[in-house]
Amino acid sequence: MADDDDLDMGDDGDASAPKKGGGGGGFLPTLLKFIALGLGAVILIVTVVIVTMKIMGGNTSQQMAVPVTEEYSATRELLDWYTSLGSLRTKTSDAIPASVVVDVVLGYKKEDKATSTEITQRSIELKDFLRRYFTQKTAEELAPQNEENLKIEIRNAINDQILSSSKIKDVRFMQLDVIAQ
Repeated sequence: MADDDDLDMGDDGDASAPKKGGGGGGFLPTLLKFIALGLGAVILIVTVVIVTMKIMGGNTSQQMAVPVTEEYSATRELLDWYTSLGSLRTKTSDAIPASVVVDVVLGYKKEDKATSTEITQRSIELKDFLRRYFTQKTAEELAPQNEENLKIEIRNAINDQILSSSKIKDVRFMQLDVIAQ
């Protein structure tokens, strides 16, 4: 019987003794594996997004350059004004003509003596042009809502047809009266 007791004790001893290297040791490597997979996925996604943005954006900067024209610039250029043309009096081209009294001043670059000299030398031509210009218009075309278009037309015509070596930058009306008959 003693032999049987020894065998039984050996069997019970193995069953009650804790096993080494079992249970809790497998949790940490599995956790680290999932953390590494998540970190790798985040790095891959960020890399793909950055590369895609570089390809889609090309070599352009983040801010687009906005063209600036003189009509939309925040600080406008200071001009000298030629005011010696005086008031002109003419009639419109309507069936019943209206009287037009206009006083036009011309703006040119500050300190530009060449433009000032040329305008002075061509003042007779300028007055004649302005008289013909307003004679060809109707009273409706000379309405206040059309003033900006009139200024642009006059500026372009003077630069193209009258002045040769210089250019004016702006045209203003000190007086523009259309008097119906």
